[in-house]
Amino acid sequence: MVWNKVTNVLDRSNEDSPGKNEIPLTMDALRQIIVNMSDAEVIKRPALDERTITLFYIRTLIDLERLNESVIGPLSVLSDNTVCECITASSISEVTSQQKAKLLLMQGSVLVHDDRIDRWWAVSLPSSLGRSIESSDTETIILGPKDSFSEKIDENITLIRRRLPTPDLKTEQYSVGSLSKTTIVIMYMEGITNPKHVAIAREKIEAIDYDMILEASHLGFFMEDHVHSVFPQFMQTDRPDASAYYLGTGKLVIMVGGTPFVLIAPMTFFHLFHSPEDYINRWLVASFLRLVRYLSFILSITLIPLYVALTTHHYQMVPLQILFVLLDSRSKLPFTPFWEACCMLITLEIMKEASLRMPAKSGQTLGVIGGIVIGQAAVEAGFASKVLIVLVGISAIASFLVPNYMITKANTIVHFALLILASYLGLLGVVLGIILLLIHLNGLSSLRQPYFAPVAPFFWRDWKDLFIRAPMPLLRSRPLFLNPLKKWRYSRRR
Repeated sequence: MVWNKVTNVLDRSNEDSPGKNEIPLTMDALRQIIVNMSDAEVIKRPALDERTITLFYIRTLIDLERLNESVIGPLSVLSDNTVCECITASSISEVTSQQKAKLLLMQGSVLVHDDRIDRWWAVSLPSSLGRSIESSDTETIILGPKDSFSEKIDENITLIRRRLPTPDLKTEQYSVGSLSKTTIVIMYMEGITNPKHVAIAREKIEAIDYDMILEASHLGFFMEDHVHSVFPQFMQTDRPDASAYYLGTGKLVIMVGGTPFVLIAPMTFFHLFHSPEDYINRWLVASFLRLVRYLSFILSITLIPLYVALTTHHYQMVPLQILFVLLDSRSKLPFTPFWEACCMLITLEIMKEASLRMPAKSGQTLGVIGGIVIGQAAVEAGFASKVLIVLVGISAIASFLVPNYMITKANTIVHFALLILASYLGLLGVVLGIILLLIHLNGLSSLRQPYFAPVAPFFWRDWKDLFIRAPMPLLRSRPLFLNPLKKWRYSRRR
């Protein structure tokens, strides 16, 4: 059996012998490959016959229990035998080229070096995740992968490395919090991500002086450029496929131990309207749905303020037939349009919060009661008009169309601000509020990159994946506002 194993190793080593264009594998070259990879391990173990065996592996990609049983244990009693005779793993092959070593290392193999004969072997020990993978509850999609991150940071790194099996995917590990000692990992693509972004993220993390960082949101609060803004400056996701895609565009993924959510940066305001399903659907379908999301956001913050502005200050602008409907629905109401809208919107927010805090089945029941019973009772009791109930329902549904949860909370603040301006200044107040909102968004930044790019500053190439999603073959460049080191997705510009 040992002879057959050695024969197989020799046969495979002949197939893997370096050709004219292949670079021989050396210890220094392999150390250079794993530089800035915090999950890479190098172990040196002396054998009984005074030679040194060196192991290279990435702990998030291999089965550590099998490593101890099949490799480290047998090598501790190695005497005159060769490495391949001693290791009990079933899959072992000799490696002579850097290219092959990179591939095997990122696929979950342990590279073993014998300094006496200066030869390398690859032992395949890919890991299996410790628990069943669950689907995402916050970013559900019909098509596409169903896995999501967990609370274990090594498993989360594994999910991304499975999708991006390249040594260019670098990780840097930090410990933040004098009490929590929370593990923070920055992931980025070397050769694509601008080093300036990595340096800024590194600087912000190292500057944190706080006792406990327990959530990804906590870390984001300390790393934001504008702490007083209601808009998130880091995108959060629990989807490995979305994280891998953003890494490929030149962004950073920042993981926090103990939470299934990761931070994506630098981001823009428009990324909040993008969904992972945009890159799975046909481009026309994806573009239409993306435009619907933008329209829904506009409706969710302006529909009720426009109603208040028209019914309070601009009756003359309402068509006559619609005006009769409004007058009929409001003829016996004791409140002004502003207070009527405020009461209904506050009631809606109460029901939203209650449904989130209650068990899932009870929350669904509350939604039915709130949407039908309370709304109908408010109309019959003369506390709200039928028109406003319809508009509040449309506004609430529109706010849920935005795929990012964080923007829905910002919508609420913007909504009430526009409502107050509309009650005092009418349509002028709504327009003024939108102008102030655009000025505020244009002044924000994420990791010191413009938050309103590629609109301001203007990058016309990035518009192919902004309001619409162009066909995939036309998305040849990475986001230029990020200034990536490798701007083109193809090996050569077409």
